[in-house]
Amino acid sequence: MKNASLTTIAEKMKNLDFCMMVTDDGQNGSHSRPMSNNREVEFDGTSWFFSYDNTPKVEQITNEPKVSLIYQGEDMLFIDCNGSASIIREKDMIKEKWIKGLERWFPEGPETPNICLIKVEADRVQFWHKEEEGTYTK
Repeated sequence: MKNASLTTIAEKMKNLDFCMMVTDDGQNGSHSRPMSNNREVEFDGTSWFFSYDNTPKVEQITNEPKVSLIYQGEDMLFIDCNGSASIIREKDMIKEKWIKGLERWFPEGPETPNICLIKVEADRVQFWHKEEEGTYTK
């Protein structure tokens, strides 16, 4: 698999919204769930997700920060992003990352009780797109 630039990865991820976030379930297994990437985000090696603080995924990330984000796009595009996650609870950062439409899940906006951010810093991103494939490593 050839090396890919962060710019190449960002371009492929630009219009992807949902991914499967895979965490260690703490019982010798993994747990997957769909998460919104909020589409139209300029990927710079870090992905951001909103969550409630009192969820199993937040507990799992706290116990084991290694995660995988698996995206599928149109036209046979697949992306696997592996990295380390952390939980961000600072209100200023939550407000900075807030986008319209998130009220669907967080009705009180950035002031929703127990809201937090999950920050995933990529160590390695692999993609497969038709005949092309590549790997970005931090």
